[in-house]
This record gives sequence, structure tokens and C-alpha cells, in this order.
Amino acid sequence: MSAHPLDDPAPSAPPHGRPRKAAIAAWIGSALEYYDFFIYGSAAALVFPHVFFSPDDPATATLISLGTFGVAYAARPLGALILGHYGDRLGRRKIMVFTLMLMGFSTFFVGCLPSYAQVGTAAPVLLVLMRVLQGLSAAGEQASANSMTLEHAPESRRGYYTSFTLNGTQAGQILATLAFIPVAALPEEQLYTWGWRVPFLLSAIVAVVGYVIRRKLEETPTFLKASADADVAKLPLAHLLRHHWADVLRVVAASLIATVSTIFTVWALAYATSDSAGLDKSAMLWVGALANAVALLAIPLWARLSDRIGRKPVFLTGAIGSAVMIFVYLWAISTGSYPLVFLSGILFFGVVYSAANGSWPAFYGEMFSTRVRLSGMAIGTQIGFAVAGFAVSLAEQIAGPDGKNWLGVAGFTAAVCLISAVAALTGRETHRVPTAELGARPAEVEPERVASVPTPSA
Repeated sequence: MSAHPLDDPAPSAPPHGRPRKAAIAAWIGSALEYYDFFIYGSAAALVFPHVFFSPDDPATATLISLGTFGVAYAARPLGALILGHYGDRLGRRKIMVFTLMLMGFSTFFVGCLPSYAQVGTAAPVLLVLMRVLQGLSAAGEQASANSMTLEHAPESRRGYYTSFTLNGTQAGQILATLAFIPVAALPEEQLYTWGWRVPFLLSAIVAVVGYVIRRKLEETPTFLKASADADVAKLPLAHLLRHHWADVLRVVAASLIATVSTIFTVWALAYATSDSAGLDKSAMLWVGALANAVALLAIPLWARLSDRIGRKPVFLTGAIGSAVMIFVYLWAISTGSYPLVFLSGILFFGVVYSAANGSWPAFYGEMFSTRVRLSGMAIGTQIGFAVAGFAVSLAEQIAGPDGKNWLGVAGFTAAVCLISAVAALTGRETHRVPTAELGARPAEVEPERVASVPTPSA
């Protein structure tokens, strides 16, 4: 199938691509940005119920605190609409710089917020506001970084290079976890007054480092060519919904796989360290750190495999495997056995889930053309991620008042994984499709462009 001339005129092998530089910028930027994003998750599970909410009802405080973690996911679809539009209009690099600066700013100010004891209900309100800004930032981060790396990458290695974005995300989770391990070990009085603020205040470094790294990155050859040919969509969202609506819905459903990450990172941590399970906070943080360390190695390996055998088989391995492993991991926590928890957690999140994480950046991005790639990825993923974010609060409800119904939470998570697997099955395999033909729709015609074409005289 050939590409429509108005859809994606870029050559299949961009002559001036910088795949390694783009991948490094995506990795470092994602690591720094998601350090910010995930320290909030650790704090929401371990600290914020004691700092930002009324001490009169600890169970409700924990539930609301975990709910604020999901607020960022609710803000992400709005951020995707805005940043996706400007990313496809102005370029990938500008959005990558903007999102990193916004994340650094909002996270730094979380560390400056007054507590509930100091200002009452104003404290959680300000906390939610900063969390919304984090969500707006994250909405454009992965989509812009994925688009950047995909459009710089050689055709035969798109999976490998785009996986660096998710690899950086895992690195950010490791940094966030390691930052909280010494903090969580502090005496409670120090932890709840100043200790928890330190990881957030360090995010000032994120803004500086991220700006230096990303401001020198070249725009992608395909976007530059589209700009030179005046082939940038004036209204990317309208073009996306007219010609790619089915792919957007497919990405939304497949992106529900992110529920695995939020359940593992936030709910399972809260459950493991609760009175019902009674596991040590520092030990559980180490489970996350080691699992993410293994994921750093597993993600690019799975991505390289997807370049050889296809995106769908690898993604399905991760989705279906995670549906099984969530039962094993939560059961291990319920036994109180640290060896079982470490082994199952590393195998689950570090190896099996990494199959989905390693393949989806290329899988989703290859569904769309250059004209709407950033918009399509941003909107599709962020709607799915929004549902995944609130999965933590839903899991808390499923677990019941005593928080012991881990089997129900595992069943819920497994069902979501299977929905993602079915969505992936409905997509076409794209790992061998030339870059110029990705997302091509031969029937696409833009009225505003066709109107400018002279009509032959009779």
C-alpha cells in the first residue's frame, strides 16, 4: 500500500536522522520527568495521608490521598488535546522542552506546600492543583519523545529506539524509589515534617538539566520536510478524528495496560505496608527499585524482539502474562514472605510487564502518520492512562474496609489486561511497514488543501 501524498510525504529513511541522540534525549528527559511523577506516587501511599488530610479518619485519608494520585491522570486527556495539537503544529522538540519545565516547576512546589495542620483544607486543594499541572505535563512527554525517536529511527529498528522513552520512565521510577528509601527510614516526626519534602525539592535540578539536554535536540527530518512542503495539518485534532478515530480508540483500550503499573507502584505498596500485610516500607520500596532495574534491561530486549517478530506478539505476551502474574504477586504479599515478594515482583514487573512496555511505543506510534502522530499517541494513551490512574482508588474500594481482598484486586487488574490484549489483536502488524506508509489512509482528502488546487478548464 502506498502512502497518500497529503498524509505522510516523508522519505522512508530520513537522510539526516539522529536516532541515538534522539533516543538519549528521550531517555534522560523521561527519566528526570518521571522521577517527579512517581515520587508523588510513593508519597501518596506512605506520607500524604498523614500530612495533607485530617488525622481523624486515617482510612478515609488514605483513600483520598490515593485519589489525588489519580487526579493527574484525569488532567492528562486535556493536556493531550492541547499539547498534541501544538506538537503536530509546531514540532516535537518544543513540546519536549515545555513538558519537562512544567513538571519540574509543579513538583518543586509540592515540596513547598504547607500541611493540613498549618492551613487546613487549603493544603489538599493546593496539592491537587500541583498534581493537575503534573498531569498536563506528563500528557505530552511520552507522545512527543516517542514521536521524536520514531521519526529519527531507521525503519528496521524503530521498536528498539522508541523503547528508550519507556526505559527512561523505568529509570525515573528507580530514582524516585531510591530517593524515598532513606526518607521512609526516618523517624515519623522527621518524615512527616521535612523529610518527605527533600525528593520534591530536588526536582529543581530536573528543570535545569532537562532544559540543557533538550534545547539542543534537532527536530525530526519527517516533521521538517512536512513543514517545508506546507503539509502540516492546520487542525490536527479534526484530521485525527476524521481519518484515524478507530486507531485512537484502539490505543485507548490498549493503554489500559498501564493499570498494571499503577496497581504495582501505588496500591500494592500501600497494601503491603498496611496493618493487614505488615511488610516493611523500605523492603517494599526495594522490590520496586529492583524490579525497575531489571526492566531497564528487559525493555530494550523485548523491543528488539518486536523489530524481528512483530509488535503484537510481544505486546500480547506482556498483557496476558501480567494478567497471570498479578495474582502471584499479590498472593506473595499476603503470605508475608519476603523471598516470594521479591522474586514474584521482579519477575512480574521487571520481566513480564516489560514486554508490553517495550513494544507499545512503536506499536502505537506506527498507527499514525507524521501529520497526527503526536496527537494520536497523546490523546489515545492519556485517556487510557487516566482510567489506569483511578484504578488505584477503585482497587482500594474492591479491597474492602479491611483492605484484605487482594484476590478481587488481582481479578480486576487481570480483566483490564485482557481488554488491552483484545485491543492489540484488532490492530494491524506494522513492524515491517515503511516509515513513509505508516498510518497512511489513501482516501484522506483535506478540504482546505483540495480547495487550493486549480480546476482544469473545460
